[in-house]
Amino acid sequence: MRLALQAHYLFAYLKDLLPGGGQGLPIQVACRRPGFDKEASQLPQISSRDTISRQWELLHKLPTKGPGITSGELLEKMRDTGYRITKRTVERDLIELSRVFPLTCNDRGKPFGWHWAPGASIDLPGMSVSEALSLTLIEDTIRPLLPNGMLKALQGRFQHARKKLENMADENLAARWMSKVASVRPELNLQAPSISAEILETIQLALLEERQIACRYYSAHGNKTSELTLNPLALVQRGVATYLIGTADHYSDLRQYAVHRFLNVEILPAACEGAAQFDLPHYLASDALQFGGPQKISLQAWVSESLARLLRETPLAEDMALQACEGGYRLTATVSDSWQLNWWMLSQGDGLVVEQPVELRHKLLETLRGTLQRYERATA
Repeated sequence: MRLALQAHYLFAYLKDLLPGGGQGLPIQVACRRPGFDKEASQLPQISSRDTISRQWELLHKLPTKGPGITSGELLEKMRDTGYRITKRTVERDLIELSRVFPLTCNDRGKPFGWHWAPGASIDLPGMSVSEALSLTLIEDTIRPLLPNGMLKALQGRFQHARKKLENMADENLAARWMSKVASVRPELNLQAPSISAEILETIQLALLEERQIACRYYSAHGNKTSELTLNPLALVQRGVATYLIGTADHYSDLRQYAVHRFLNVEILPAACEGAAQFDLPHYLASDALQFGGPQKISLQAWVSESLARLLRETPLAEDMALQACEGGYRLTATVSDSWQLNWWMLSQGDGLVVEQPVELRHKLLETLRGTLQRYERATA
């Protein structure tokens, strides 16, 4: 009887989440057996979507063994998940659910602790509010990083997560969290480059299978197209662009290849070289994605008071120091000598003047002189 009641309860939960009220689900047919209506009459009254979702969430929060969790502790967990309920509601739900599911209350001493019965199968279908919120938050971020086959497998869960939050928004505070938070890029909001879905899928498959690729690649720096054989080692999302990290055949130096610049890609039978030795966290820690060498420099610069205030909040490096000087502050920091650093310094305008290294000072000075000359010619 209990198994039949669980099946009926499961269908009641699922039918509110699926188009057409779950028509066509095998469970719907399975529940309609002789004598089932009489058994189902003993079921808790699960008449609303809110009650069903709340009780299903409660089941997810129960521990698998004793001493269990008290109704007061469950109340706090449910409130953290956005449910505005009372301790009495939790207690009533637990009693009702214990008639359907193998739940145990440790009543040997107060406070009583609830948990799943020993040996109970607790592989619950469905999705908690926390899971739905997490999936919705990460969906856009992981799309370019997951192999297409895996992404397709997750598509249903992404849709389920969005639907669950939408359906529960009126009654659950946590379900409305997506309307209260956002992640934006600090730089100019450039549009994401167009990436061929077929090319991205081929690169992901080669990366997954650790095989070489033959490709035609456009180099924006050299303004030319090249035929290359590459060893794909990693995919990295940097802002709006996705980069393939790899080595060219017969070379060992690591390069970044913008995925949107691949014109065609073919997977080769040959195994990828260097995959076992490549360490992605170590590579990223070297600031390689700042587009510079691994070497560090000791930067010294004059900065304005307003820039100094910002740098105190978000330091340029762990060892950054600011010392008051005439008209502003003297900045010292150990940083990577990279294109990203140069771009940042130039973007500060007259709020920053490099003093050391001398070579960097001269390089920026030449860039600024060239910029000034172009402005003057344009206005002449």
